Amino acid sequence: MEKMSYAVKISSKIREKVRDFCDRYGIKQGYFVEKALEEKLEREETVQDALELKRWKYQEPQAIAFEEYLKQRNVY
Repeated sequence: MEKMSYAVKISSKIREKVRDFCDRYGIKQGYFVEKALEEKLEREETVQDALELKRWKYQEPQAIAFEEYLKQRNVY
């Protein structure tokens, strides 16, 4: 996997916490931050998926079977 830099500004308090944590447990900071971002993205995607399902739920009563949709489109 190709690696590249990604610079962001964070508070000095968070920077120190990350540095201290990684130093204490022998974890590379780059690895730690990459994994933290990856995990956060996965959680946020799950939340957004749930919100999208909630937004579309009101249309469920108008849903038709997939086979019927294909017939209407002259595909089936």
